[in-house]
This record gives sequence, structure tokens and C-alpha cells, in this order.
Amino acid sequence: MIPAPSGATRLYVIVGDPIAQVRSPAGVSAAFAARGHDGILMPVQVAPADLPDFLSVAARLKNLDGIVVTIPHKFACYEACTSTTARARFLRTVNLMCRRPDGMWHGDMVDGVGFVGAAQAKGVSPRGMRALLVGAGGAGSAIALELIEAGIRELAIHDSSIERRDALIGRLNGLRKAPVRIGSMDPAGFDFVANATPAGMKEGDPLPVDVARLAPSTYCGCVITKPEVSPFIAAARKVGCVTGTGTDMYEQHQGIMVDFLLHRGG
Repeated sequence: MIPAPSGATRLYVIVGDPIAQVRSPAGVSAAFAARGHDGILMPVQVAPADLPDFLSVAARLKNLDGIVVTIPHKFACYEACTSTTARARFLRTVNLMCRRPDGMWHGDMVDGVGFVGAAQAKGVSPRGMRALLVGAGGAGSAIALELIEAGIRELAIHDSSIERRDALIGRLNGLRKAPVRIGSMDPAGFDFVANATPAGMKEGDPLPVDVARLAPSTYCGCVITKPEVSPFIAAARKVGCVTGTGTDMYEQHQGIMVDFLLHRGG
């Protein structure tokens, strides 16, 4: 049970635009309580044009200890961090910010950890697989890096922004761990397909890949949490694929998220 907030309650916010789709506030607040911490996570909707003003005010709020970052602010919030973990620094994106002793922000990016953890929880190891990633934004970049670290054989990346796609491919190939190339919406021949785009959040959105080309043996994962079962995941299940939802992803990294916000990780 989450205690009623008081004047001593430490404040954390999750910032995004839109924000209604996020599932984390209640879960994170409950996790704070389970750890004996008097803290609460609240959703805040901030448009991209207003983000600099929001961050300026946030830096001056004495009882604000952490920020969870969702779409579309992950790259911009990286720039607001004075220090970051190695993975966030490589990706130049964050989805977590915790207050440092000097009042500045320390950032991390754990979307990839949660996404790959969700697959592993379903008995699927990416090691040796050929993977297709759709979406090279903040979450997609983190998923790409985690797949590389997990030992995939090859990664193909598809994104509507050619510049963003090619920049991520270049950085990942610089690691010299697995070949990374340009992908498409065709999932044929891939063992692992990841949707890291918002496609499916709005009714009528096109599917991120051609599901008719999916093999039943392909693992399909999605970052979307609302609807809980995205149209892509629903279609993949009809094919017979093992799937992971955005909620599965969140459940895998909630503990890491809470530890980081409480300065116990990262």
C-alpha cells in the first residue's frame, strides 16, 4: 500500500508527451514504499518546446529527486545531465535522471535492459540470432546496444529517419562486436523482431513490419504499453510467435529503475 504523501515526501516525476500511456507511477511508488522510502512518482505532460523551461524549474525544486523520461524527451534530457552511465553516454540518451549531491543530474538508459530481459524471461536468448529493429530513437538505440551486448549474430535497423538510422548503425559498427546494417519492414529471415516505435498507440496506425512475412519461430517484442497488447503483438501471436509486450519490458527493469532513482545503482 502506498502511504499518503506528506510535506516530507520526496517527489519524482515521469515526463513525456503524450503521458497517459505510462504504467510506471503506481508501480514505482509502491516499490519506494516496499523499500521504506517516502517517495511518490507523478506523471507530467510537457511538450518538446516547453522542456527547457521544465528542466530549469525542476533543477530548482528542492524536494524533486528524480525524473523518469519517456517519449519524445530522451535525447534532450541527456543534454541536461552533468554525468551519465557508460551506456547512456554511448547512446547520448537517457530515460532516468537522479539528483546528484551537488544538485545536478546523473543519467542512465535502461530501456534495452528491460526489453532484452523480457525476451529472456520468455526463454528466448538473443545470442546467435539475426535481429531486426524498427525504430532508432531513444528506446530503439538502447535496445540495439543491449542486443549487441547480448551476442546477436547480426542486427538490421529500420527507421523513417535515414540520418538517425545511419548514425546509430555507424556507432554500433564502431564497437566491432556484430555487423549492423540497414533493415526494412520485411521480417523474413530474422529470429528476433523488435518494435521500438509508437506505431500502434493510435487507432489506424500501420504495423511496424509486414506480419505476413513473420515465421512462427520468430520472437517479437514491442515497447508500447497502451494498448497493453499492441496491434503488432496481437498479429504476431496469431502467427504463433513468442512475444513480449511493453509491460513485460517495464516489469523487467522496474527494480533497476527504482534502485537508480534511490542512488543504489548506475
